[in-house]
Amino acid sequence: MSEVATICSELLRIDTTNDGSGDGPGERRAAEYVASLLAEVGIEPVVFESAPRRTSVVARIPGDSPDALLLHGHLDVVPADPAEWRTHPFSGEIADGCVHGRGAVDMKGTLAMTLAWARENARRGVRPRRDLVLAFLADEESTGEYGAGHAIERHRDLFEGCTEAISESGGFSWYEGDVRVYPVAVGERGTAWMRLTAHGVPGHGSKPAVDNPVAELARALARLADHPWPVRLTPEVARLIDELSRALGRPIDVDRLETEIERIPRAAALFKGVLRNSANPTMLDAGYKVNVIPGTAEAHVDGRFLPGQREEFLETVDRLLGPKITREFVSFEEAVSSPAEGLFDELTAALLAEDPAGRPVPYVMTGGTDAKWFARIGIRGYGFAPLLLPPDLDYFGMFHGLDERVPAEGLEFGVRVLDRLLVAPS
Repeated sequence: MSEVATICSELLRIDTTNDGSGDGPGERRAAEYVASLLAEVGIEPVVFESAPRRTSVVARIPGDSPDALLLHGHLDVVPADPAEWRTHPFSGEIADGCVHGRGAVDMKGTLAMTLAWARENARRGVRPRRDLVLAFLADEESTGEYGAGHAIERHRDLFEGCTEAISESGGFSWYEGDVRVYPVAVGERGTAWMRLTAHGVPGHGSKPAVDNPVAELARALARLADHPWPVRLTPEVARLIDELSRALGRPIDVDRLETEIERIPRAAALFKGVLRNSANPTMLDAGYKVNVIPGTAEAHVDGRFLPGQREEFLETVDRLLGPKITREFVSFEEAVSSPAEGLFDELTAALLAEDPAGRPVPYVMTGGTDAKWFARIGIRGYGFAPLLLPPDLDYFGMFHGLDERVPAEGLEFGVRVLDRLLVAPS
């Protein structure tokens, strides 16, 4: 088995579940494993913790130019229930040509590619074309405060010279019929995680309610969930649709996008989640006894907004919630975008060097990554975790889903693409 698959398997066997409470196993064991792999080939790791067991690793590889490129990824994963999986989510089992486990796609497979590439080049004594900063971070699956947030606030010197970065959620193969495209992320929707609170008058559950906060909050959440957010075609998404039209050899009508989504469902998966802002209620907390009307009720909402849409999004949320509901941010991060040129051209060239039949296209992520934290210190981010996947593997469905797995050959492809990107041609 290849080194990249072995590293991926070993990482998956380390439970780094992050449920957002801070009480999980933490990232320390995975960070120590990563640090040992780097140190073994002479790459000096810097290991630090933001809190007990919330551990990150950063290392710099000198290159031919001091202009540094940041390669960052997260060590933590979302929870997984073994009873729902065909194989245990923390087994790291290698079977049927795939490495299985929670985090195979999101994103220990990518970390394994970075480590395998770095170790091989260190053994060969090859210098990259520019300085590289490798960051293996805690806490991305929550707010990022214990990982990237802590890193830029307390260890900013480790990122000296970095102006651009690559990380997860881009560079993978995606199919519409026999056309194979590679979406490379140039932007992310902004994040607005909100806690909503309704205040009312407590009382006996058998009596007419004076002001029931549970009912008030339920009505507000229904308005929010049912709101038909309008299409807002940003320049990044418009370019994606145009590039997809060229790749497919047929125009995509931007005035009839709902019809187009039905006509080309696979290709449309790349843009249908970034046509609008969104706000999804995800958690409820109210009351303590069935016959008592409580004085307060709370809910959490996952809000996302497109680049340039922050004010419209917040104004719409406040209108839908109404005057009786207060909101506060649990986490707020601005939408980010990077130019589809410069480093973007280097990323697409590296993909085409390994897969000349592929069609790289710009892409905007529906969710978010640690790229938002690094944007705060002037580092532009791109989603680029190159994978060659079979057409029947549901890449999007495996993010936070069941039976997450990644083909070993896909990981090996990613290592070769990284080498094309990071090392000057001989």
